[in-house]
Amino acid sequence: MSPTYRIEVYWSAEDGAWIADVPDLPYCTAHGPTPHDAVAQVEVAMEAWVEAARSDGRAVPEPSSRIAEA
Repeated sequence: MSPTYRIEVYWSAEDGAWIADVPDLPYCTAHGPTPHDAVAQVEVAMEAWVEAARSDGRAVPEPSSRIAEA
């Protein structure tokens, strides 16, 4: 499992979709028709990003912000 990263979600009128972006992981972004869908897609992208970095021997960044645990 990858570390917990901050996800930014916003509406893009240009794309006509909700965008979910992970600032700590360059180019790790996804979109969807609802904020929930965009987050679900970017969670898949985050796992793929981390797995690819580890496979290539690249460093996986630590999350830049602390997220409160429930």
